[in-house]
Amino acid sequence: MIREIVFDTETTGFDPNTGDRVIELGCVELIDHIPSGNDFHAYLNPERDVPEASQKVHGLTGEFLADKPLFSAIADDFLAFIADSPLVIHNAGFDIKFINAELARCNKAPIPMSRAIDTIEIAKAKLPGVRYSLDELCKRFSIDLSARTKHGALLDAELTARLYLELLGGRQTRLELAPNGDGGAVLGDSEAARPRPTPLASRISAAEAEAHAGFVGELGEDAVWNWGKAASE
Repeated sequence: MIREIVFDTETTGFDPNTGDRVIELGCVELIDHIPSGNDFHAYLNPERDVPEASQKVHGLTGEFLADKPLFSAIADDFLAFIADSPLVIHNAGFDIKFINAELARCNKAPIPMSRAIDTIEIAKAKLPGVRYSLDELCKRFSIDLSARTKHGALLDAELTARLYLELLGGRQTRLELAPNGDGGAVLGDSEAARPRPTPLASRISAAEAEAHAGFVGELGEDAVWNWGKAASE
């Protein structure tokens, strides 16, 4: 079983070193690259104003966030949720930078960049020369963006999860077929075809069986039903 966490943030701006803060966290759990339905989501009080330019991106105002918890209040729950799983992030450098700034305020260890799987980097390797925004890549893979009128951490994590699956090869990755030397699929012993313990009763009537036998008799020895019949007789 492969457990991964798709992770996204919304912030007050672009640089935590100048006082910008995380105001929303969204995490989607993947099991074997498929969303499990187990999510983590929180709005956060940034203890500062939210610039109008940022509000136009995500729609989150200072008034809305005023009664939300501080990051320090949800930090342990967040860290417990992500545990030691790899983090799938669209533009990982941005989100890791911000979350580590918040963790530093709580005197907690930073998350190493080595844990991040950046969907932009995967897209660059697979689709050189295209635009790598989440919107553009979702459109390229026909991922529905109708709900994305504004940026939102949980929604964007869900979209990133779908994009990640497409970048890995789409839903075909769930077939888990291992080709053998003949181009077929390898099945484990538990999956091998087995004969029925009791054969199913024939659904052909006596009249149909008699008619079929007469038809086959008219075809001669070259009929597939007659192969080997003469030898056995």
